[in-house]
Amino acid sequence: MTTKAEKEHMGRVAALGCIVCYNNGYEGTPAACHHLLDKKAMGKRSSHFEVLPLCGIHHQYGDGSENYQGEIAVHYSKKRFEEKYGTERELLQQVLNML
Repeated sequence: MTTKAEKEHMGRVAALGCIVCYNNGYEGTPAACHHLLDKKAMGKRSSHFEVLPLCGIHHQYGDGSENYQGEIAVHYSKKRFEEKYGTERELLQQVLNML
């Protein structure tokens, strides 16, 4: 169950807009919260306080094809995503600093 504090935090994070778009010069792109994937391999979802604001393209739909002009989604290829945009932990630190 998500606590009130977690919901408020995720709302503030999403309100920042996509962190990748922001870093590419496009502020305010609508975003949803992406839970970091680094604990997923251990069968655990990351905390609701460990989320990144990502738009649909950078979260799930970008695939590096011409349709998305080379944008890469973290769920499509985490390795390629992190090579191009920075690690999830680096982006998380940036988001926390922005809050």
